[in-house]
Amino acid sequence: MELITKYFPDLDETQKSRFSRLGDLYSEWNEKINVISRKDIDQLYERHVLHSLGIAKVTGFAPGSRVMDVGTGGGFPGIPLAILFPETEFLLVDSIAKKISVVQAVADELGLTNVKAQQQRAEKVKGQFDFVVSRAVTAFPKFVSLVRSKISNVQRNEFANGILYLKGGDFQDELEGFKNKVKVYDLDKYFEEEFFETKKVIHLVLKNTGK
Repeated sequence: MELITKYFPDLDETQKSRFSRLGDLYSEWNEKINVISRKDIDQLYERHVLHSLGIAKVTGFAPGSRVMDVGTGGGFPGIPLAILFPETEFLLVDSIAKKISVVQAVADELGLTNVKAQQQRAEKVKGQFDFVVSRAVTAFPKFVSLVRSKISNVQRNEFANGILYLKGGDFQDELEGFKNKVKVYDLDKYFEEEFFETKKVIHLVLKNTGK
């Protein structure tokens, strides 16, 4: 928890309480349904919670914004972002039912009324969103093709609507087709831990073409 307040010192008491409960909640659920690797559960706050909040270091979400987290797994980055932005609506989707059951349970136990969890493939989700977020569930071009039609053309945030994608390693070849619309942010500029040395946030501006 100290890791979160180190980089986000202005949390209110409700946010602090919710973040502090994540460790126990995920440890308990992971014993029943393995949604986080065994080697990572002890590094939950660094490798999952803080990593998710890397998006918040790049941009905030205006009240009333709608965000979809695709391939959310155990609820990342959606759950930490929903705690940080309680006035933003989050839809967390995954095709695996047992993962969504954990996400919904965690959201319910934390009282996150701005979170809905849905077992669904991204391309089948109804509605449109200001942003689609994810943690590298597939190659970037494929991901873009899956969610392109889900981006709203109504602009309400400082950042242009589109994708906010957490990714590590060498992926420049995946961005070749998006050169003028994509910007990459290095998370090691915001977080000093070694884990973040190769971690990035990709922001791709997308307009809904109706296709």
